[in-house]
Amino acid sequence: MRIKYNRVSTLQQTGERFTADTEKYDLVLLDKVSGKVSFIDRPEGKKLFDLAKSGEVKEIVVEELSRLGRNTGDVVRTLEKFEEFHVNIVIKNLGLQSRPLGEKNPIWPMITAVLSSMYQMELENIKERTSVGRQVYVQNGGTLGRPVGSNETEKDYLEKPMTKKIVSKILEGRSVIEISKLYECSSSTVTKARKLGKKHGRIV
Repeated sequence: MRIKYNRVSTLQQTGERFTADTEKYDLVLLDKVSGKVSFIDRPEGKKLFDLAKSGEVKEIVVEELSRLGRNTGDVVRTLEKFEEFHVNIVIKNLGLQSRPLGEKNPIWPMITAVLSSMYQMELENIKERTSVGRQVYVQNGGTLGRPVGSNETEKDYLEKPMTKKIVSKILEGRSVIEISKLYECSSSTVTKARKLGKKHGRIV
């Protein structure tokens, strides 16, 4: 099988930008999850691993390396695992393949390690700029958090779309850390949803 793997960072993104790819694939998978979540912990990522392990996958195509992750170690481990299954990985924006003509590309490990390190560095820079921006905002008189006077009730909180998603994952038996990574929220948010869910009978 020749499979296209796409990833978008948030649930609000639709993945429509990938429709520009008119190549033929046996299967197209789309994960709506942060790049910080390990590939094996993503719903479609796990499915792809299982297909590759069964020997059904010959080639996986991604738009760019960052679709596989933004953590260098995780990306390298993911690529090594697919190499064990003799799967050819194609990175479209670089025109790079791991196993062109069925033979392992000798420069593949070096290039992918360097690129994934750059993506991870970019992510850390974004975090730092965001943190600095918040500090400047507060220093200039801005306030963070819920507006003063907000009277959101516990039931209102449980009816929020994100809270419902978190509760559904708790009911599936997922851990606080897994859920916080999956939805890019703090562990305290997940803990609050679990506490109120139990209090109001949403979680038993």
